[in-house]
Amino acid sequence: MHLNKRFIPAICLVFLIGCATQHKTDTAKTSDNTKPSPDATKPTPTGHIVKSKDGSIEGEIVGTLAPKSKFAKLQIGMTPEEVENLIGRPDNTESHATGKGFIPFHFSGDTQRLEAFYKHEGQLTFSNTNNFITPNALIKIEANPKATGISK
Repeated sequence: MHLNKRFIPAICLVFLIGCATQHKTDTAKTSDNTKPSPDATKPTPTGHIVKSKDGSIEGEIVGTLAPKSKFAKLQIGMTPEEVENLIGRPDNTESHATGKGFIPFHFSGDTQRLEAFYKHEGQLTFSNTNNFITPNALIKIEANPKATGISK
């Protein structure tokens, strides 16, 4: 009995140290990879991933932005108000909840989306960065010069 009181905690301690050591080696392996600069882009099947100026929001640009288009003035992470002040009101908007809104104890945002449609420009998608606010950050710019300005 006396041996069991010391043996079981010792075994638990060995397992905890082993798990902590394994975790440190895993993170060391991933930190060896070079991090892209905040303004670097990563290609996707439909466009490329871009980070906001401060690097806190990752968004996507789909299509090619014409140099003199309204959408060329935009940046990932802008609020709907900033976008509207810069390029004007959209021709149409649509909002909806995402699946993340139904996950219990999910508080990190992306539970709502707001889509703004601009004729001859394309579509903008905004998402909320916090569960308790309306969509407040531009996360996707879809350039389409043939856009009708109404939802799909």
